[in-house]
Amino acid sequence: MPSAAFQRLLELELRLRGPGGCPWDAEQTIETLKPHLLEETYEALEAHSSGDVDEFREELGDLLYVLLFIAVIAEEQGLFTVRDWIQGAYDKIYRRHPHVFGELAAENAGDAKRVWEEQKRKEGKKDRDSVLDGIPHSLPALMRARRVQERAAAIGFDWEHEEPVFAKVEEEMEEVRQSWRAGDTEHAVSELGDVLFAVVNLLRFLNRNPEEVLVGTIKKFERRFRVVERAVNEQGRRMTLDEMDSVWERAKADEG
Repeated sequence: MPSAAFQRLLELELRLRGPGGCPWDAEQTIETLKPHLLEETYEALEAHSSGDVDEFREELGDLLYVLLFIAVIAEEQGLFTVRDWIQGAYDKIYRRHPHVFGELAAENAGDAKRVWEEQKRKEGKKDRDSVLDGIPHSLPALMRARRVQERAAAIGFDWEHEEPVFAKVEEEMEEVRQSWRAGDTEHAVSELGDVLFAVVNLLRFLNRNPEEVLVGTIKKFERRFRVVERAVNEQGRRMTLDEMDSVWERAKADEG
């Protein structure tokens, strides 16, 4: 049973933190575990993207362990108990699904998302003046951009379909060109930020995660560049850009 397995994991961590346990575990704090939390999150995402089910399961286990480790330290410090941590998660998820456990209705995923956001807004801290409050500034920029857009969309500040979003990307790109041609580099850079924001919004309409899309593009570039790199090494000389581009196009065609 999952509950029994979780209890064994908890007992394992308590043993490691306790007398006669592991010296490294014993000296860890919430602050020292923060980098591990971030690292394990990205490793789990990477494992999922790789398609290796065993690795994904293992990395999710590592992430769960770090989360539990932090909760154990929090209990030691009197911040909250592990039980409170789990119960709090249950209570929050239950409250935010009144379309499942209450009388509200949600016909599709979009409706369910709006119900969730409305319930979250009702639960919001009293000192928050905006739906944008509470979005962590430490989020990766692409992720934070999407969260901001989702919050704005939750109160109706959104286009109804994707065509105006395509047009917005094109509009922002044209503003970059105009600024660059005018010799205003700083404004061109600022407008490029607007392009990025508009592209994230377009990906939101296409129901795609911008972080995952960009990671996929980076991997694609790396694959093709390695082919180019091998060709350069085989030639034993510095190839021209046209020659390298030709190899690149062949690599692209082979992938296709």
